[in-house]
Amino acid sequence: MIGGVGSNPYESYQAMQAASPGQLASALKTAHGAKAKQIEKAMSSAQLTAMKRTGAVECETCKNRKYQDGSNEGDVSFKAPGHIAPNMSAATVMSHEQEHVANAYEKAAKGNGKVMQASVKLHTAVCPECGRSFVSGGLTTTVIKYNEESPYGKAFKSMDKAGVLGFNVDESV
Repeated sequence: MIGGVGSNPYESYQAMQAASPGQLASALKTAHGAKAKQIEKAMSSAQLTAMKRTGAVECETCKNRKYQDGSNEGDVSFKAPGHIAPNMSAATVMSHEQEHVANAYEKAAKGNGKVMQASVKLHTAVCPECGRSFVSGGLTTTVIKYNEESPYGKAFKSMDKAGVLGFNVDESV
């Protein structure tokens, strides 16, 4: 038994010191409260950091990280703060940003426009506690060109409807 809380704390400490990192990690995953703190104390800080980096032990900073959308679009995810696991942050943030891209195409279609450009930029960061890299957020940029007719375009269009274009040709000989 690793990290067992028995009548002799010194024996528990010795057992934890002799345990392999894998045994400590599995014991820490199942431990709660004071027992988890006892196991963490028995580990070296390098062992604990390495285990946090690989995800064997959950980092408090990563555990408490929340994501929230800052746009004015009400129909996208993460309008309320929500947690994303570090290993899922890239896929989840990219999926969220694609919702903004889809909204741009829908807006363009409704307004007789065309999406000229849509790009997504993902921002990364490194957790100061465990050293894991994660996607910390994203930015979607879209450019929509609307088909607004100029006075020249309106005149040209009215002449075409009247059948004038193409029938009268002025030539100089």
